[in-house]
Amino acid sequence: MNYSARNLIRLLEQKGFYFKRANGSHHLYYNSATSKTLIVPVHGNKDLSKGLFFSLLKQAGIDKSEI
Repeated sequence: MNYSARNLIRLLEQKGFYFKRANGSHHLYYNSATSKTLIVPVHGNKDLSKGLFFSLLKQAGIDKSEI
């Protein structure tokens, strides 16, 4: 499993999230259908921790079985 921020962003965009703005290395993604906002830390090529990756998926309403 790839825990990169780029992979997470790809999953979010497939579920209707879009890039709204960035503040430094934190990118804000928004889904207008569900009114959910998610902040994804993008620190170069560094992977997210496994816990953070799945926590962000849960906040977005994406089940582990969907990935």
